[in-house]
Amino acid sequence: MENTRWLTAVPVYNEAQYVRGVLAEVRRYSPEILVIDDGSTDGTANLLASEKDILRVTHPQNRGYGAAIATAFRYAAERGYEILVTMDCDGQHEPSRIPVLLEAIHDCDIVSGSRYLRDFRQDTPPPTDRRYINATVTNELNARYGLNLTDAFCGFKAYRVDALARLRVTETGWGMPLQLWVQAARLGLRVKEVGVPRLYLDPNRAFGGMLNDPEQRLAYYRGVIQSAETDDLPVQAVTADCHDWTCPELS
Repeated sequence: MENTRWLTAVPVYNEAQYVRGVLAEVRRYSPEILVIDDGSTDGTANLLASEKDILRVTHPQNRGYGAAIATAFRYAAERGYEILVTMDCDGQHEPSRIPVLLEAIHDCDIVSGSRYLRDFRQDTPPPTDRRYINATVTNELNARYGLNLTDAFCGFKAYRVDALARLRVTETGWGMPLQLWVQAARLGLRVKEVGVPRLYLDPNRAFGGMLNDPEQRLAYYRGVIQSAETDDLPVQAVTADCHDWTCPELS
């Protein structure tokens, strides 16, 4: 990405166990790192305070995954970045894959990691309910909007910041990616998927509240999709199919 201004944004909520290790690895691949601390209460904030070379935005209270990503979108746009990479801080995403996303974004607006596009030797089995819900929601999005996704929920993405300016992301919770996909499809944004390893280090990790119940979670996700259909956006078809963009030395 020579001569292109870009950064990696990492939303964090109570990730004291992982945050230092993840940031150490991200530094190897990203010139700038933005951490959005979404109201952590487990000592994460103190650990971040000792990381002097990162950019940091703090939400005084927990606002949700979608709100943290929206903060990253605004930060990148307001400060003139051209490309934004987002990744989780729980060890599920390998920073070594960042170059793969950057290589793929040269001819599209959104590059999204997929844990189900191809197999990797380090893959771990997903929790049964998560796999079922992911497959169900992904198939419903594809059928409604002519998308060709295999993983609607992966947070490992690269975006063109000028494309983000066309979106109206208002969903603050875990369903934010679904609102994003509906809007991207309606706007005709160019999207691709790239294969990334499927790593569940803590398969019992809770979503919180009613979302711990799979049926309630699926109903919530469907509600996000339905609501996004009425967002005030121009409607047109997606203009690019999703492809698997892989880097042999990282496979």
